[in-house]
Amino acid sequence: MLTTHPLVRAPIVREIERAASVHLGRAWAASGFTDLNDRASHPCGLLHGDAFSVFAKLDVSAEGHEQFDAELRGLNLLRQRAAVVTPAPVAAGVIDSSTGSLLLLEAIPEVPAEARSVNQWRSIGHALASLHQVHEERFGLEQFDGFFGPLRQDNRPVASNLWVDFYGERRLLPRLKSAVDSGHLPLGLAVGVERLINRLPVLCGPETRPTLLHGDAQQNNFLTTATQAILLDAAPYFGHPEIDLALIDYFEPVPSAVFDAYTEITPIDPEFRHRRELWRLFGYLAVITVDGTSAFGRPFLNRIAQAVATYE
Repeated sequence: MLTTHPLVRAPIVREIERAASVHLGRAWAASGFTDLNDRASHPCGLLHGDAFSVFAKLDVSAEGHEQFDAELRGLNLLRQRAAVVTPAPVAAGVIDSSTGSLLLLEAIPEVPAEARSVNQWRSIGHALASLHQVHEERFGLEQFDGFFGPLRQDNRPVASNLWVDFYGERRLLPRLKSAVDSGHLPLGLAVGVERLINRLPVLCGPETRPTLLHGDAQQNNFLTTATQAILLDAAPYFGHPEIDLALIDYFEPVPSAVFDAYTEITPIDPEFRHRRELWRLFGYLAVITVDGTSAFGRPFLNRIAQAVATYE
């Protein structure tokens, strides 16, 4: 049964056209639409018009405005602190409609992943390494909390200012609780994750400097143009750079060119390969929380079990 995409409903289109017209300083009207729902956890797509297109994302939940505002603030932080490229917001960037909250960004002509050249993959590695040249005094982010997908992300620094404590208290424990509360994580597996958290001091490796992270650096959160990488859907904070390196390919592999380009700017610890699944674990728990009963989500239970077994 065919359904109408929510972003092409007349009231929503009028809101987007109004915002784009303000943004451009001239009248703008949408004349076409591309559905991009397979690229995000929200309904999203491109509204095409004369010499300009708008990327739009819709959230109908009560916290949609807050989530989109955090996303814009995160992209702005990355752009200002690391001089990386992020999409420009259209007008205010976030608008509220009778249907829900809308995130509006200038659409960027992209080279899709399957058509990327080696140099375009390399641009992702260079962009990630550029972020990781920026440091702060404390782990976390004092300015604002964020969202990892649809889940709240607590960025408050911890009293000890140790990475091992921040990762346990602000990333693994909240995601373990949400996965248990969802009813999708078996009790035995939850107990295994709890044991792993107690062993973090011997698993996390040497302490590191608080480093600016994308925070949700899976490869779909990067666009590539002909010449550069564009960062999307960031959930930034200051943490361990290996978090981003672990997430870049945790859904599907990326070419070695990404990591090769990264190491042209900053090195990767050879022991990272032993810690990779440790850093992915909070993401696995997030998938189980949100999507643990689907054909996509269920395999992540095995990944969690394998991580627990690896670090016993």
